[in-house]
Amino acid sequence: MDRAPGWSVRLKLTLSYAGFLLLAGVMLIAAVWVFLLSNLPEVTSSIGGLQVRAVLARDFAAGAAVVMAFLLVFGLVGGWLLAGRMLAPLTRITDATQRAANGSLSHRIRLEGRNDEFRALADAFDDMLAQLEAHVAEQRRFAANASHELRTPLAISKALLDVARTDPNHDRGEIIDRLHAVNTRAIDLTEALLLLSRAEQRSFTRQPVDLSLLVEEATETLLPLAEKRGVTFETSGDIALATGSQALLLQMTTNLVHNAVVHNLPERGTVRIATGVRPEGVVLTVENTGEKLPPALVPTLTEPFRRGSERVRTDHAGVGLGLAIVKSIAHVHDGTLTITPRAAGGLRITVELPAAAPQTGRHP
Repeated sequence: MDRAPGWSVRLKLTLSYAGFLLLAGVMLIAAVWVFLLSNLPEVTSSIGGLQVRAVLARDFAAGAAVVMAFLLVFGLVGGWLLAGRMLAPLTRITDATQRAANGSLSHRIRLEGRNDEFRALADAFDDMLAQLEAHVAEQRRFAANASHELRTPLAISKALLDVARTDPNHDRGEIIDRLHAVNTRAIDLTEALLLLSRAEQRSFTRQPVDLSLLVEEATETLLPLAEKRGVTFETSGDIALATGSQALLLQMTTNLVHNAVVHNLPERGTVRIATGVRPEGVVLTVENTGEKLPPALVPTLTEPFRRGSERVRTDHAGVGLGLAIVKSIAHVHDGTLTITPRAAGGLRITVELPAAAPQTGRHP
């Protein structure tokens, strides 16, 4: 925004200090002058009071002028120095803001001293810079990973097309099948990226959603995949009403169940899904059997395009956004996601969401 040039805050404070000091001096001199006028006749009545009063008035006026001039100079100089000292923290905050505007998010103010308004502002600004730096780093990492993931199917498609063009005797049916699989993966990845972006923008209408019904729908959808992989479902729990987008919460539930099915034992695996109500909200828990995971790996599973090392080579590894989408959906619904490795192998994933407000005025 273009603004007309104006006085600096330091100059305004200086003039304010000097003006206040000058006004206080004027009031003090006026009080002394009134006091002298009210008491002078009693003191000078016997020696020609009128002539003495005139001399005293002239001397008092001259002295008052000198005092006022001194107060003005002292107020300006002292106010300028005092304002500069008081505004020094603000200057550091301004410098940090300019650095951040130029792209330097690693700089911190770290204002010394006891807590006051300026230091509270500096600490809040440092916290904001730390969050921005982490967010920008995450976005850059996400963009790099997304570019890599999208480049892979395109490179494979190009290679298959080159084979079809240079080797006319190659089985065209095999090439078409592989192109179909590669393009399907690219479409799935693009849709997952769009879903993740839409979730992070919070562009949805909130309404009461029963998590237990979402579990039923997700398990019915994924039952063929579970049967194919020899995985059985065990569901339990009560009605758990959350508030949010039914489509996003269904996607979250489906991703959790799909992740539990795909990353399970080669045969005779189990997925246990439960919903419940707690004093602080509603809970969805998905627990699966599987291989033991190192504790250091578990926190990275919600990062985009991060998978366990054993999972990348499977045919059902997905696009690497399943748990990242779950985390994002839980976050935009003001919920929490907790991932815990099971001692016997596999994971226990718990999503806790705020409970929906009680519905009033409903008829049975």
